[in-house]
Amino acid sequence: NTIPGMVPASTEYGKGCLFADRCHHVMDLCHSKDSPQHLINPGHLTACHLYDQNKVPVEETKNNRILSPDRKLGEDSILSVKALRTWFPVRKGVFLQIANYVKAVDNVDMEIQRGSTLALVGESGCGKTTFGESILKLTRETEGHVFLDGQDIMQLNNKELKKIKNRMQIVFQDPMGSLSPRMTVENIVGEGLEEHYKDIKEGARRKKIERVLKEVGLPISTLDRYPHEFSGGQRQRIAIARALILEPSFLVLDEPTSALDVSVQAQVLNLFKELQAKRNLTYLFITHNLSVVRYMADNVAIMYLGKIVESGSTAEIFQNPKHPYTKSLLDSIPDIETRKPLNLIKGDVPSPLNPPIGCHFHPRCPILLNEKENSILKHKCKTEYPEPVYSEKSFVRCHANK
Repeated sequence: NTIPGMVPASTEYGKGCLFADRCHHVMDLCHSKDSPQHLINPGHLTACHLYDQNKVPVEETKNNRILSPDRKLGEDSILSVKALRTWFPVRKGVFLQIANYVKAVDNVDMEIQRGSTLALVGESGCGKTTFGESILKLTRETEGHVFLDGQDIMQLNNKELKKIKNRMQIVFQDPMGSLSPRMTVENIVGEGLEEHYKDIKEGARRKKIERVLKEVGLPISTLDRYPHEFSGGQRQRIAIARALILEPSFLVLDEPTSALDVSVQAQVLNLFKELQAKRNLTYLFITHNLSVVRYMADNVAIMYLGKIVESGSTAEIFQNPKHPYTKSLLDSIPDIETRKPLNLIKGDVPSPLNPPIGCHFHPRCPILLNEKENSILKHKCKTEYPEPVYSEKSFVRCHANK
């Protein structure tokens, strides 16, 4: 459920209640006069004309729930990742020789179905963002194979890669940090056109920019303004417009709502769903918010210290998680209604520079922390990294599931 409309610009505040244009119970009085504060209970105040005569608001008659648009999932994979790894060298000594590697992404295989949303989930420091940047070939240290519609982009030189970059775009986590403060919205959104559509005429360029701004819910009047003049949600819409104007088929969404408040998050998530249905987009949705995953994703991959430890459909992961790390993440979700105690994961994520021997999760694993667990399993977990155990379209890396 979203709050309709958006927060008005600070230069556009009108008379009366500032929330009137977005309120389900709006009256004529609301547009012309501010409401005084009313005492509901000790310590509980509200400023709303509905309480002028001490009347409780009527039940809402307008349902603002946005139904998920219909989507067509392809039978083939738009993106296929094989043995992908991104190891950052650690150099020491006078001659800066390589002493070790930070294994940010370590031998990952992945298939992303056309028109679907795959959520990549894990704690901070698990390598999610590095993986997203690696499949777009934004890091020099990446090795392996990434097939986009059957074409291995890892084998392309810079000139060849530039020709297909418009088909793969990214929306970053921090909208303010990813937008140049010295450029207007028109220049930010239209920047990609200068590289991929060099012969486009000014009139056609302007129309494409206006069309994509309208598509993401921004007025044309924003074209000549700068990023600092907008709210966080509006800045993220500008970033989305910048990615969409090149008409990509695949988008990496790197925690695109984590910097936004809850009501704006809902608007942006609904926008992503609408755009996906309209344009037949495929998403890699990087996040640590499992509530967002349940709403957005068709499939889920759980990452821990650069490796995928469990993968499957969203329904299967939430209803029948197999890896103890997945179970721990789900147990960490706050439940407002039941207020159940949170079962937080013990300890911190180890350094990818020196990951634990054996299963990387074993020092924090609730199964092994149970003293009654058998010694044979404990020995395997501490000495051998588990091979994947497959079941239909899912897999898990855990000795306890063999």
